[in-house]
Amino acid sequence: MTRERAFELLNTYIKNEKLLFHSIATEAVMKALAKHFGEDETKWAMAGLLHDLDAELTQDTFEKHGLVTVEILGKEDIEPEICEAIKRHNEYASKAKRETMFHHALAAGETITGLIYATALVYPDKKIAYVKPKSIIKRMKQKAFAASVDRSIIMECEKMGLTLPVFTEICLNAMKEVGHEIGL
Repeated sequence: MTRERAFELLNTYIKNEKLLFHSIATEAVMKALAKHFGEDETKWAMAGLLHDLDAELTQDTFEKHGLVTVEILGKEDIEPEICEAIKRHNEYASKAKRETMFHHALAAGETITGLIYATALVYPDKKIAYVKPKSIIKRMKQKAFAASVDRSIIMECEKMGLTLPVFTEICLNAMKEVGHEIGL
C-alpha cells in the first residue's frame, strides 16, 4: 500500500482533526524508531499512520478497536505484519500480548505522542519546537497530567531495550519534524 492510499483511507474513516494529527505523529515516531533499530521504516511508519483507522467507528466499543482496522485493511494490499502490530496495539481487543519489538514500538510510540502533545500545549507558544525531553519525563511522573495517557504502555520502551530518556528523545525529535502538520 502506498502512503497516498493510506492517507486516503485515513481521510475516509477519520474526521476528527486531532485524531488525524495523532496518526501523523505516530507515523513519524514509528519511522524514527525503525531507523534507530535498523528496521523497515516504510512498514513501521505505515503501521503508525493506520493504527487508529477505526477509532471513530469503535469509539463506543473499545473491545473491537484495532480489529475493525484489520478488517478494513484486509481488502487492501498490506503486509500481514502491519495488521498484526495494529491488532496487538490494543491487547484488550486482540486477546494477544505484544511480543515483538514492532508490537512494543507501536504501542509505546503511539501512547507517548499524547504525552508529548499535551506537554507542548502547556508551553506559552504551544509549539513543539521548544519542548525538551526532560519536560516530558517530568510530566510522565505527574499522574494527573494527561491522565488518560497510560504510562505503563510508554514504559514498554524498555522491552525494546530503550531507556525512557532515549525513547523520549527519539519520539520528540520525530514529532518536531512534523510539528507543522500536527498543529504544533
